[in-house]
Amino acid sequence: MPTVSVERAALFAHIGRTFTDEEFDELCFEFGVELDEITSEREEATKSSTVKLNKQQIAALSEEVIYKIDVPANRYDLLCIEGISRSLRVFLGEMDAPTYEILKATDEKSSTMTVIQSSTATIRPFVVCAILRDVTFDTARYKSFIELQDQLHRNLCRQRTLVAIGTHDLDSVKGPFVYDARAPKDIKFVPLTHTDEEREFNGASLMEHYETDASCKHLKPYVPIIKDSPLYPVVLDSEETILSLPPIINGSKSRITLNTKSVFIECTATDLTKANIVLDTVVAMFSEYAATPFSVEPVTVSYVNDANKVVKSYVTPQMYTRKETASVKFVNSLIGIDVDPEPMAQLCNKIQLGPARILPEAGEDGPILEVTVPPTRSDILHAVDIAEDIGISYGYNNIVKTVPQTCTVGGEQPLNQLGDLLREEIGRAGYVEVLTHGLCSINDNFTALGRPITEAVSLSNPANVEYQVVRTTLLPGLLKTLQHNKSMSFTGGFKLFEISDVVLPDKEHVVTETVVGAKNARR
Repeated sequence: MPTVSVERAALFAHIGRTFTDEEFDELCFEFGVELDEITSEREEATKSSTVKLNKQQIAALSEEVIYKIDVPANRYDLLCIEGISRSLRVFLGEMDAPTYEILKATDEKSSTMTVIQSSTATIRPFVVCAILRDVTFDTARYKSFIELQDQLHRNLCRQRTLVAIGTHDLDSVKGPFVYDARAPKDIKFVPLTHTDEEREFNGASLMEHYETDASCKHLKPYVPIIKDSPLYPVVLDSEETILSLPPIINGSKSRITLNTKSVFIECTATDLTKANIVLDTVVAMFSEYAATPFSVEPVTVSYVNDANKVVKSYVTPQMYTRKETASVKFVNSLIGIDVDPEPMAQLCNKIQLGPARILPEAGEDGPILEVTVPPTRSDILHAVDIAEDIGISYGYNNIVKTVPQTCTVGGEQPLNQLGDLLREEIGRAGYVEVLTHGLCSINDNFTALGRPITEAVSLSNPANVEYQVVRTTLLPGLLKTLQHNKSMSFTGGFKLFEISDVVLPDKEHVVTETVVGAKNARR
C-alpha cells in the first residue's frame, strides 16, 4: 500500500475543520484508509538509522506534525493532499463530488501534439496531453504537484516503465508540439538538473552522467529504461526546443515555477490505458487551482507516418464518467446488511459514485442500482467494487455481527491428505521436493519430451514464449530444475520429486454458464 505523508495543519486547512489525532484515526478507518504513523521531520531524523545528522541539523528541522496515511494501491486519487482532503470532505457531506469540464481550446497551436509514429513506435509509442490554464501555485501547491507525480511514478507508472509524466510552463514554449524519437547524439539540451549552471548535454553523455554522478542518483534507476535503445524519445516545441527526454528528465527551459500560470502536461507511455488514467488523475487533482475550478483544455494528438499523413488521432484528456450497475440484493448480501434501494442510492454520494439511481426495470434479483463512476475512480471495475464502497459509506461499525446459519467442521480433502503423506515418505527417502511453475512453452510440454502436440489449455496473450500453455505433465519443470542446478554435486545422485496439479482438456464435464472445458489432475 502506498503511504502518503501530509502535514496535519495543511490537511485540516484543506478539509476545513480540525480533529484530534484519535478522531482523525477513527475517520480514516471509517473511510477505508489507515493512519499509519504520526511523526515530524525532526522525529524521523532522530530515529533514522540510515541518515545521520548532527545536533544543529536536527534542530533546524521542522516539528510540524506529519500524518503518514496508508491508502489502497488502486486509489490513485488519494496520492496527494488534494485528493485525500476532497474525498474526506465528500465523505463527511461537506461538499459534493466535483464535476469536471473540458473547455474549448483557446490556442490551436498549443493544443496540438504530432507524433512521429515510425520512430516512437520502437521505444514509447503513446502520448497523451492536457493544458491547465490560469493556475495559481504557491509553495505548498507546487510541492504537492511534484509529490503526486513521484507517487504515480512509483505506483501506477511502475517506476516510469509504463508511463512517464512531464509538466511544463506553457508560456515559455511555443506550440504545436512534436513527439519524436531521435539518435542520442542528435539530442542536445539543458536538463532540469543543471538549470543553474546551464550545462548542455547530448542524450548519450546525459545517460553516462546520471549513471555516475552522485548528485543525480535519484535518476539513475530510470537510465536503463532507454539507455541501450538506438533512439531516445523527445518532446519538442515548434522551435525544436526539447521539453523533455522521457522517462528521464524535463528540459530546463520549460520548467515550472511558482509564477507559472499555464501548465502543459504530457504523459509518454508504453500502455495507453494507464497513460490516460495517469493524465486524468493529475488533471483532476490540480484543476481545482485553475481560474475555473475543475476545468481543463484538451490537446489533439495526431500520429503521422513517413509521408506526414495522419493515420490516427484522439483528443485527451478523456475525463470520462461512466455508468456501472449492481443488484441491490447482491450488495446487501455481500456486505451483510439490509438497506432499501433508495437509501442505498443516497449512500453512493458519500463515496463519489453519485448521482446514483434505481433503474426503472428490475433485474432477475430485484432492483438494480446504477452509479456514476467519475474519471478519478478507475478502480471501479465490477459490482463487487460498488458493494465495497457502499459498505464503507454505510459504516463497517454499523454492520451487525451475526453467527453463520451453517454449522460445519473443517477437514482436509482426502486427495490433499494422501499428497501430504506421500511427500513425507518420499522426503524421508532422501528426495528433494520442488514446486515448479504451472505454465510452460509448447516446446517444453510436448516437442522436447518427444511427444506429439495435442490439445492443452493455452493462453490467448502469453507474456512470452515460456508461458504458452498450462502444463499437462510435471516433467518439464523437473527437467528445468535439473538444468539450472547442474553445478551441484551428483555424487549421491540427484533426487527430485513434485506432487502437484496438471490441467487437462475435459469436454465431457463442462460447467454450465462458465464453460471451462478443462480439469485439474493430481500427479
